[in-house]
Amino acid sequence: MGFSLPGAIAAKLARPDRRVLAMMGDGSFLMNSQELETAVRERVPLVVLVLVDEEYGLITWKMELELGRHSHTRFTNPNLVAYAESFGAHGYAIESADQLLPVLRRALDDDTVSVIACPVDYSENLRLTDRLGTLQGPF
Repeated sequence: MGFSLPGAIAAKLARPDRRVLAMMGDGSFLMNSQELETAVRERVPLVVLVLVDEEYGLITWKMELELGRHSHTRFTNPNLVAYAESFGAHGYAIESADQLLPVLRRALDDDTVSVIACPVDYSENLRLTDRLGTLQGPF
């Protein structure tokens, strides 16, 4: 966790001819979000797509699978648009699924640093895991 943003900066520096999109959960983003300052200062254009659930989702999922419960995995985010803008990046907040593609295109076509906060609901993962856990295969 926390590698996506610095990794994306490195990828863009290594391949300046390519557009770079870093996609991560909000927990991962908050671990190294200060690197937005580096990207803005060094003029490293990239897009950061933050999947917002205000939870360490994968950790919650694993705890539910292994322990049948979870604890201490929820947190509160800052306003990610204002946070991005405070570093000099562009910030976007997705409010409905039909907004994602146009905002993503706009951010990718822009030659700056952009952060897109996109809410997600991972609850279906747990239901799917429960369902798949009961399937029997011929193996």
